[in-house]
Amino acid sequence: MHDNLLPLSNASLKDINKEIRVPRYDRDKITPGIVHIGVGNFHRAHQCWYLHRLMQEGLALDWGIIGAGVRLADEHQRLKLKKQDYLTTLIELDPNYCSAEVVGSLIGFVPVEENNSALIEQMTDAEIRIVSLTVTEGGYYIDPVSKKFDPTHPEIQYDISNPNTPKTAFGALVAALKNRRAKGLSPFTCLSCDNLQGNGDILRETVVTLARYSDADLAVWIDTNCTFPNSMVDCIVPATGERELALAHDIGIADEAPVSHENFRQWVIEDKFCSGRPNWEHVGAQFTNDVYLYEKMKLRILNAGHQLIANAGELLSIELISGCMRHELIGDYFAKVASEEIAPLVEDLPDMTVINYVKLITERFSNVNILDTVRRVAFDGSSRHTGFVLPIIRDAIDAGTPVSGLLLSQAIWARMCAGWRENGTEIIENDPFWEQLKRKAIAAKDAPLIWLEQDHIYGDLVLNSAVRNEFTVWSESIWSEGIERTLFKYLKGQTL
Repeated sequence: MHDNLLPLSNASLKDINKEIRVPRYDRDKITPGIVHIGVGNFHRAHQCWYLHRLMQEGLALDWGIIGAGVRLADEHQRLKLKKQDYLTTLIELDPNYCSAEVVGSLIGFVPVEENNSALIEQMTDAEIRIVSLTVTEGGYYIDPVSKKFDPTHPEIQYDISNPNTPKTAFGALVAALKNRRAKGLSPFTCLSCDNLQGNGDILRETVVTLARYSDADLAVWIDTNCTFPNSMVDCIVPATGERELALAHDIGIADEAPVSHENFRQWVIEDKFCSGRPNWEHVGAQFTNDVYLYEKMKLRILNAGHQLIANAGELLSIELISGCMRHELIGDYFAKVASEEIAPLVEDLPDMTVINYVKLITERFSNVNILDTVRRVAFDGSSRHTGFVLPIIRDAIDAGTPVSGLLLSQAIWARMCAGWRENGTEIIENDPFWEQLKRKAIAAKDAPLIWLEQDHIYGDLVLNSAVRNEFTVWSESIWSEGIERTLFKYLKGQTL
């Protein structure tokens, strides 16, 4: 138990331990400029932090963030944050030390309503010049094979039929932009901060296409006047649990929603903001016309790499990503695939070679103070494998470069989706399409190609004989000999 804990609030900031950095700015003087949809841990450790750092210098006080969400869980988050004046304790977990600061750039949170009326009203406000989103890579209604917006999804169909009372974030964006146009107000920038290559381009297609179904002229106005910068975001931010609550208590703060994060951040953005922006470059953000190259390196080595190790770790009952890296076979598997199969398909950056980036990611994954769970990283594989791993496989096939370890990752994912670990314990549902995946995975035990025949995931990859043969070999090996023996065979070059 911790005695004399300070409930986090504006009033308590002056009493917090002097070793903990707190806002030096007057939060009462902040006015809103950004609405952010999806106020999870990542947003508060990343975008909120960048803006907070500007405010610490007396800048950007007219760019306060109003949080928003479209799911019931977002309302729970809103109520927790409202109790503490929307402040968050950020706890940085360096491999060698721990430090903390309180960030105050989030100044409000729109009530979550089924028809999103409060959100639409907030985004219609002339003060709002940027609407940003972290709704996860699986939240954009994108067909996993074609990579195009899928208008047949039931939620999108609802928004098409009910454009004034939409259920999705994108329907709300369209409704707000319609209101702004009708009132003669300027448009806002739509800024995706999700792990999608070309996330701004994807967001543009989603919003413009959705608008076109209800108002073709509005769609043209949005496409012509709004901007959708591509961006790459990076910071490993675990889910909040008892440990994070305890870390906040250890420094004397009663924070109901603290956030821990690694000692690394990166934000690379296209400078395409139709109604202005904060000067994020003053606090470390990078503005470039080559976001694609940064995205490609990060998504293919970090995000795809996460899937390589997390699925294997789940099957071997390893709880943490750092534990996967300490496992000799899994750590070596990541190193071999990243350096020999992924790196040849990624270009060096002016300030970072691919090989040095692989070393950097190895160090970050290995940080024992970051309690990032295998379960969190392995969640929603149907979006993450299609978004991060399968594009590499396709490019490797086209380029004629090695692909064996990447196909092994698909056999490991399939085995994980069967729903039990190698020690016999159950893997709890961990994907929006878990039951469908589970049925296919179990059937694939005796007929491996059943897994590859999921057209909505693999498309025409199943038609490639080399893919079929190698996947079959790895799948049969995993089921008959186990994950560790199969990883050993790959590391020793024992493929077909």
